[in-house]
Amino acid sequence: MAKTSLSRSVVQKPERVRVGLGKRSYDIILNPGGLDRLGEYLLDLGFSGKVGIVTNPILQGLYGRRVERSLKKAGFQRHTISVPDGEQAKNLRWISHILDELLAQRFERQSVLVALGGGVIGDMTGFAASIYQRGIPFVQVATTLVAQVDSSVGGKTGVNHPLGKNMIGAFYQPALVLLDTQTLRTLPKREWTAGLAEVVKYGMIADPKFFGFLESRIEDIINMDDTSLHHMVKRCCEIKASVVAKDERESGLRRILNYGHTIGHALESLGQYKQYIHGEAVGIGMVQEADLANSLGLCAEKVVARQRDLVRRAGLPTNLPPLNFGDLWGAMLHDKKVARGRIHCVLPKAVGKVTVDPLDQKAVKTWFRQVEKHQA
Repeated sequence: MAKTSLSRSVVQKPERVRVGLGKRSYDIILNPGGLDRLGEYLLDLGFSGKVGIVTNPILQGLYGRRVERSLKKAGFQRHTISVPDGEQAKNLRWISHILDELLAQRFERQSVLVALGGGVIGDMTGFAASIYQRGIPFVQVATTLVAQVDSSVGGKTGVNHPLGKNMIGAFYQPALVLLDTQTLRTLPKREWTAGLAEVVKYGMIADPKFFGFLESRIEDIINMDDTSLHHMVKRCCEIKASVVAKDERESGLRRILNYGHTIGHALESLGQYKQYIHGEAVGIGMVQEADLANSLGLCAEKVVARQRDLVRRAGLPTNLPPLNFGDLWGAMLHDKKVARGRIHCVLPKAVGKVTVDPLDQKAVKTWFRQVEKHQA
């Protein structure tokens, strides 16, 4: 398994970012080496008794012993539930497997689930927690870049359906999000690179200064310079926490977090979740949605060029694969962001400023024909 390299090791102190949601508020703890303190953090939250660790065989081999050792030291009863690695396991069949295990082990409403892994594990664990005995607590222990900067925060849980991504699920907030940035060092290079798409997204939707930071430090970030990495993860969490606190259930502002995901999710679905991993599809989606915004007169070409250049420098794909417009439009219609039969898409107006607008099929088809000619 190819791994990223580490250019510089700097010890970072634990930091907290608060997600303010009233009674459902919780902390994001950024703590290099924090896996060894998981049991302590659960005790601080008042938990006791049984802990179910949902993970996959790869992550179990990498981190399972450390997590179990920490929980054992804190006095918890532990049970590990393993699901296959990858997006293909994110379905109701494997949710049923998790529930079967919880029932067999007699988990109660006071028991806790721990999601040890990336976005797939986090989404599945949170969804299982939300429906088991009408809701038990769960904790996100995010080990991938996509999960640390995006999917572990905000309470979106769920699974895929053959006709669309994340179409079955619930909003269900974790009790805690623990981010041990040292786990990023064991990511396969493709997973690490894919995660950078979500990072670029935050600069584009909310923070031009952060986008400039990424432009100036992308090589350091790729090489996993600890100082740059810590700032990057923390800033993404701050932006996500701020957006979620203002719009928990995606009725307004939170929709901007879907930038790159309208086309991105369509590409994932069309590729049967095998051609692209999530971040790669989002990278293409952001570049193409910016190009669409330029075609519609919403943003300048310079905005498109800056983003395309940063996405490429991060090592991500930018071009649409060979496909026809009917398939793309049809896949976009099978998306949870569709309202009253209309596709709503996040489109940039400038770096750090976006709008959410319904798409006109004829205008998008005109843009698509231009892209076809350019990429031919």
